[in-house]
Amino acid sequence: MTAVLRLESGKLVRGSLLLTGLLVMLSAMFFVVFPSIQAEAALFEDVYPEYLLVLLGIEELHTIEGFLGGYVFPFIWILLAGVYFAYVSAGMIVRDVRTRRMDLTLSNPVSRESVLVQKVAALWVPLAALNLGMAAIVLAGVAALGESVSPVALVVVHALGVPYLLVCAGVGVVLSVVLERVETAQATALGVVFVLWLVDGLSQMNPDFEPVGAFTPSRYYDPSAILVHEEYALFDAGVLLAAFLVLLALAVFVFVRRDIR
Repeated sequence: MTAVLRLESGKLVRGSLLLTGLLVMLSAMFFVVFPSIQAEAALFEDVYPEYLLVLLGIEELHTIEGFLGGYVFPFIWILLAGVYFAYVSAGMIVRDVRTRRMDLTLSNPVSRESVLVQKVAALWVPLAALNLGMAAIVLAGVAALGESVSPVALVVVHALGVPYLLVCAGVGVVLSVVLERVETAQATALGVVFVLWLVDGLSQMNPDFEPVGAFTPSRYYDPSAILVHEEYALFDAGVLLAAFLVLLALAVFVFVRRDIR
């Protein structure tokens, strides 16, 4: 049965379009300021504190690849999109449980496992919208600036970013089946993803805490390495996919055994 998938996909269309529109406009604003940043790249690196440069993965900011990898994607994809996927996913189960819609859904011949997996699968809508919207604005912005970027690197930076967003969604889904209030689940998911991003950046500044960053999803997605150096960390993407599957399995395990009455 795919009824849940179709229903949930339809629910996500409006939010996905709004998200993509907002992020596209924000990206366009970044491209507007690129010429001034390019002219003062050295000054930028001197003025801004080291921890901020590390957090953003800024490298070769005077190039369009460095600008995209250290400025656009860290804000748009890693932080904002990651928070969005965690926030949306955190409301998927708990909202239906609180409103009793889950009782109606489960009164049909469908298992709890299938319901949860189909709800998560509906995230293809924001994934597709975000990828298409970001690719379009990047290509348009690069062309408008008279620059060029490797099409292969651009495809890869989007493709390898999907596992990262799925991990963020996995965090939200787990909280959605564990917590009992929609607001609590969504606020916690948002906070967890933000803190993980912050911990990753800060851990790279202190060698003693560097191993802690290995437990953060953003450590396994480096847009700068992809765009600037064309290094495609497929193993890291595999780690993120494995983490997502573990989170999804945990959510299924808890949800199947949870009393929703």
